[in-house]
Amino acid sequence: MLNKVLIANRGEIACRIISTAQRLGIATVAVYSDADRQARHVKMADEAVYIGASPSAESYLVIEKIIAAAKQTGAQAIHPGYGFLSENETFADACADNNLIFVGPPVNAIAAMGSKSAAKAIMGEADVPLVPGYHGSDQDPEFLAQEAEKIGFPVLLKAAYGGGGKGMRIVEAANEFHDALASAKREAKASFNNDRMLIEKFIRHPRHVEIQVFADEHGNAVYLAERDCSVQRRHQKVVEEAPAPAVTEATRVAMGEAAVRAAQAIDYVGAGTVEFLLDRDNNFYFMEMNTRLQVEHPVTEMITGLDLVEWQLRVADGEPLPLAQNDVKIHGHAFEARIYAEDPDNEFLPCTGVLKHLRPPETGEHVRVDTGVLEGDEVTAFYDPMIAKLIVWGEDRTIALRRLNRAIDAYRIAGLRTNIDFLRRICRHPQFQQAELSTQFIEHHEDTLFADQGAAQADDAAVAALAIIAGLQKPASSNPWQSGSALRLNQPATYQFSLQTTTSDEPFQVTFYQHSATQPGIWIEQRDDTEYHWQVSSHDDQLTVTRNGAQRKLFAHVDSHSVSLFDQHATLNFQRERIADTLNEDTAQGSLTAPMNGTVIEVLVKSGDNVEKDQAVLIMEAMKMEYTIRAPHAGEVTDTYYSAGDLVSDGAELLTIVAAEEAEA
Repeated sequence: MLNKVLIANRGEIACRIISTAQRLGIATVAVYSDADRQARHVKMADEAVYIGASPSAESYLVIEKIIAAAKQTGAQAIHPGYGFLSENETFADACADNNLIFVGPPVNAIAAMGSKSAAKAIMGEADVPLVPGYHGSDQDPEFLAQEAEKIGFPVLLKAAYGGGGKGMRIVEAANEFHDALASAKREAKASFNNDRMLIEKFIRHPRHVEIQVFADEHGNAVYLAERDCSVQRRHQKVVEEAPAPAVTEATRVAMGEAAVRAAQAIDYVGAGTVEFLLDRDNNFYFMEMNTRLQVEHPVTEMITGLDLVEWQLRVADGEPLPLAQNDVKIHGHAFEARIYAEDPDNEFLPCTGVLKHLRPPETGEHVRVDTGVLEGDEVTAFYDPMIAKLIVWGEDRTIALRRLNRAIDAYRIAGLRTNIDFLRRICRHPQFQQAELSTQFIEHHEDTLFADQGAAQADDAAVAALAIIAGLQKPASSNPWQSGSALRLNQPATYQFSLQTTTSDEPFQVTFYQHSATQPGIWIEQRDDTEYHWQVSSHDDQLTVTRNGAQRKLFAHVDSHSVSLFDQHATLNFQRERIADTLNEDTAQGSLTAPMNGTVIEVLVKSGDNVEKDQAVLIMEAMKMEYTIRAPHAGEVTDTYYSAGDLVSDGAELLTIVAAEEAEA
């Protein structure tokens, strides 16, 4: 029986594995980089081993360091989680060479599915339906362009050795093919150290439905229902649910049996996921098989009542599967929403910063939060920007969705931008509520999902000011000179604030004076020749404010620089002084500054070059994503300040382009 396991990962999945292992009485070992010295997974584990600098290439991806940590601590097994080394056959081989159990499939199975091209061939022989495409070894760009013409546009370029949307591009027409191919190959090379590509027919309006499979060393294999993961951005999943809505029992069984055939075709052992595209006629096509546990596995756990990490550990220890196919039961419906540090209104650009305020919803039988961070932790540019996974269960889809909406409303984060408001808009969208899903759901509904939600109003600024006052009025000292009161002799206490949001052109100027010393909770605001009477009370971070008799309840976080207001509609962030925001409209339209901390991949121009408006001039990478900087106007490149491989800071000027009319002058 296993008695100690090392988790070769970080963040929420490391915490998730540690939790199950400890429940089973298995000791746990965490590994950590410089950036993760105080991370939650390090604090949870029984032991922890330092493995290097913050960049994953110098720590979490260094096989020798992981193996050494396992041998140093006497771990019998290594659980790779997902990402990093989870689908790396060299790592699985290294575990075997060092008499360590790899909690994952056999090396041959990883190798078979590691190449999407080879996987397609194997699946075809196993009678698993395939999307028309080219999966061969000839990677000459002209040949690939010809194959794309044969398949017929639109086509989908995919990294043959990748996943997670990296190295993936939709090509609508032949004249876009070569630029898209070059970009996809660069991203694939950076992410997987292999730029081989395959081409598939792009199926419009499909759903992304995947089957959770499990197999053991004794020849048993089962499928554990299906998940719908159609709602995606940048080809990465945002909201998942199980079971997939509007899937007939016949289709469910057919997909499940095809997934099991896929697993058996490669002598699979452990947890795996077979991903399909499902069209509107219930035809399904094999996309890929992920030879690991998936990020969205909790929704399967919620509807089956099973702990998939426990199954992984038991199967890795040589035990047979706990259940046969007929014993697998589905009950209710579950959703998972991924909470990211990112800006949905700026092409989902990842955000970095400190989690100054972190309040997840209350967890219990129906609500679960998987996370790897704590309040005060920093989201850095070194790793994926996911903060947490919010998982809910209900007796049916309607009840589960109500609980999801309520839990999203209760999730409060301040200190950096998140996608919480965007998730709220998705889950309340009429088409989402009616389960009208496709992998282009976000693109199809961008007019409503990205619609202007309304700028902060004067009332909001007044509430933010009252939140500050409520904080200042809390007794912190018996010294009256440190009480925070705006007391003035023979005059009412007065506060003045200048508050600004990223969307407001000018700061809100708010002035309050106290109604009377005998009624300290009543404040008077003079605005536009009108007098408003406000009352405010606070308990922890909850505020109750009343203006001229109308009451409003909400939550607030106040620090020395900012105020964040949270209610069931949105989050509003105010700065207590004007902010220098580098992620503004200019950035979105082609600013020549770095949108965040990252690495320059390629500089496409040089001093003296003439460029057109929107021409690509520089490519950078941050948080595993590639970003193209484009010229905001036509003109001449006068200076370039960085070269390929250079690290750049958020807001750094990358190059200078003198506008055409200025150059002529």
